[in-house]
Amino acid sequence: MSARWPIPRPTEHAALRGVARSARPAPSVPALMAALVDAVDRRDREGICLCSHRIVRAAAPKEFGE
Repeated sequence: MSARWPIPRPTEHAALRGVARSARPAPSVPALMAALVDAVDRRDREGICLCSHRIVRAAAPKEFGE
């Protein structure tokens, strides 16, 4: 058994480059608001939290959120 130490791992910069290539476009604010209303109707606290945070990130200017 030949062990390779240390195991090669991508750097943070390389990992972020890979994420940038496969990034999907963010949903629109009206779609997120509809999901938030649905989460409130279902009394899904985790969904409410996720939707509200996504709405703020989607509506915020790019210099603050990205």
